[in-house]
Amino acid sequence: MTASGPTPEPPPPRAPTTARRILRWLEHVLAGAGLFFILYHAGFEIIVMTSDSMSPTLQGTSYEHGDRILVEKITGRFRSPKRWEIYYFYNDDGIAVAKRVVGLPGEKISIRTNVVYINGAALERPAALRSTKYYAYGKLDHDREVDCGTGYFVLGDASVDSWDSRFTGPVAGERFRGRVWCILSPGTRTGFVR
Repeated sequence: MTASGPTPEPPPPRAPTTARRILRWLEHVLAGAGLFFILYHAGFEIIVMTSDSMSPTLQGTSYEHGDRILVEKITGRFRSPKRWEIYYFYNDDGIAVAKRVVGLPGEKISIRTNVVYINGAALERPAALRSTKYYAYGKLDHDREVDCGTGYFVLGDASVDSWDSRFTGPVAGERFRGRVWCILSPGTRTGFVR
């Protein structure tokens, strides 16, 4: 027969050491940074505006003197580009450019007296673009009309000096890398792009 007595209580759990707390905190920070890195590369990109073809909306003359822009790549996975949105893509020369979508697939576009016409009807512009003048250069000169086919007709806001669909034709939707979402810097110009 064994003597029965009170069962000894287990020792209380030891408080984590300072080193263990630091390692645990570091683990959380690294996991968060990794998740941020994956989300950023899957859904966003930062570009620099190096030309004034989208001025005054986006400004820049060189890498050192250009708006830093956040491009989001998520929207394009769920819907098609909408009219007046600005998209970022590579032109035929491999140069990254940002232009405004004006003509949609299946539409015919023309410009007469600085007014954009879609399928023969004058296109109403958003309030922010009412003062923007679009010029009938390239394929649209002499009141000609261009069929967008399955592509998107893009224009620069500084239409007097923009190498856009008036010269290169409509852009295929799969060439768009993402929608220009906001200006990150310089500080005086930060905000969402309209």
